[in-house]
Amino acid sequence: MLNNTAYNNITVAATLKPFYQAHRLVPALMLPLEMAILIFGLGSNTTNIIVFLKNGVKDNVTTLLLSLSVSDMTYLILMTPVLSTLIIFYLAPDWNWPFDPRFTGNLFYWPAMAVYNFSSFISLFLGLVRCACVAKPLHFKSVFTKSRTTTIVIVLFFVSVSLHLPVLTIFTIDRVYEPFTNSTFVYLGYTHRLPAMVKINDYLNRIIIPWVSFIVMIACAVVLSYKLFQSSRLRSAHRYASKPGTDETGDQSKEVTGKMSEKDLHVVQSVLLICTIFIFSQLVFVISSTARLISPDFDQGGRLENLYLIAARVSSTFSVLNSSVNIFVYYNYNSKYRAGVISLFYPN
Repeated sequence: MLNNTAYNNITVAATLKPFYQAHRLVPALMLPLEMAILIFGLGSNTTNIIVFLKNGVKDNVTTLLLSLSVSDMTYLILMTPVLSTLIIFYLAPDWNWPFDPRFTGNLFYWPAMAVYNFSSFISLFLGLVRCACVAKPLHFKSVFTKSRTTTIVIVLFFVSVSLHLPVLTIFTIDRVYEPFTNSTFVYLGYTHRLPAMVKINDYLNRIIIPWVSFIVMIACAVVLSYKLFQSSRLRSAHRYASKPGTDETGDQSKEVTGKMSEKDLHVVQSVLLICTIFIFSQLVFVISSTARLISPDFDQGGRLENLYLIAARVSSTFSVLNSSVNIFVYYNYNSKYRAGVISLFYPN
């Protein structure tokens, strides 16, 4: 059970390891920032959900964006008690908790990670769908219908939950009798399978899946960037060929094919930005998770524990940021969404 004595013992032990001062400074900077981003994210995702539902979910892209907003919102709700507990521990380490703080600090953490992975899967699928649609628009636009996309989103949710079952099933609710107060204290315990389940989770959800998602998302960003560059060149060539005095029999006046419409162009730009945000938000996580697997010192209890905790705090902040800022992408690249936001906050 995590109590004040155990917390203080951990703190004393950490002072003997490198990067202790940095480890004390980083939470002072990152925890308030992370909480501010989280609060903003709760508001931004609420806005996203209301606007998407108000405008109507009529295609696969809107279905995915709505699903992403709901998933991000759920992740931030689950992270609120986790982050609040960390802030209390940092500001008042000797505070006498009226209950076992692991109920708020640990119990909500793994469900939050399962939901965050679900958001990652949606972002990944969104990138793959848009890559397929710009590569072969006539074929894939009819393949990824709204109903099929909804089915895939539901499947992705159950896949994410299933992958996290090893750590979603490690908790037990235990009771201990305290003779001094003549009362029973309820606390969060762990099953005897804890080490094995955590090891399975480390390989699945901290190494294999994040790296595969990271690499595939980079590939999607490269493809979408190339398609935007190609479309830009075709548009420039078409404008040049359309100028007065251009020889109508010349090569420059030939019909330009493969040029995206203005709407498709904005969709690709927005998906590319979502992919880019995902890539940068996951960068610290995939690097630190791999380093943790390679070096036992880079972990809790290891010689580089403080450095690991710094990386974990930065990674958590980027995860919360990733779940909060898509509203700027939607507002700048989706005219229908922008009109919905304006009508929501400034009704006629």
